[in-house]
Amino acid sequence: MDFDLAQTDALLSTTRAVRKRLDFDRDVPNDVLMDCLRLAVQAPTGGNAQGWRWLVIRDAKTRAKLADIYRRGAGDYFTRRSSDIAPDSQSGRVIDSATYLADNLERVPIHVIPLIIGKLDGTNAQAAALYGSIIPAMWSFQLALRSRGLGSCYTTLHLNLENEAAELLGIPAHVTQAGLIPVAYSKGTDFKPAGRGSIQDITYLDRYKNPIA
Repeated sequence: MDFDLAQTDALLSTTRAVRKRLDFDRDVPNDVLMDCLRLAVQAPTGGNAQGWRWLVIRDAKTRAKLADIYRRGAGDYFTRRSSDIAPDSQSGRVIDSATYLADNLERVPIHVIPLIIGKLDGTNAQAAALYGSIIPAMWSFQLALRSRGLGSCYTTLHLNLENEAAELLGIPAHVTQAGLIPVAYSKGTDFKPAGRGSIQDITYLDRYKNPIA
């Protein structure tokens, strides 16, 4: 199979964390959402267990309650992060964007909670296996959304009050929440690659900090 590399590279390099450009007023059809989820579960999963589950929240009252949990879960995260960051820097703009989303989360038409069957036992290996069985699918979901003109971002702040969210949403104790993905059509699709440093500066050969040519 020959891929259009220019299109593929554009999709991979311009799928951004979309917050301020989410369209709160445009409905997301269920068939579009389900198409994206069908693509998401083509991602690899540990032991081919396919323990992923997806909780889609459309109800406005439930979204409002979840947004309240998210904001309380954030605590002083936004003020603490922004206190020593210049507002006009890239990091400052990210904080401003994240604060905007937190303030308006209930207005996003769909919240998706990615779930994975199982709970952590405290070891790094088990954590990597558990989250490694859902995060690739989450990213595939976000790529599929982007290709269809929708925006999303991967958030985790509500997990500071995970049990409260589980009670609200009826999530059983043996299932782990991996995050919260707000989903909406994006206002425009003209996203650009982000500024990143040189890959040579962060890639090593055979041993940590050993430069690669």
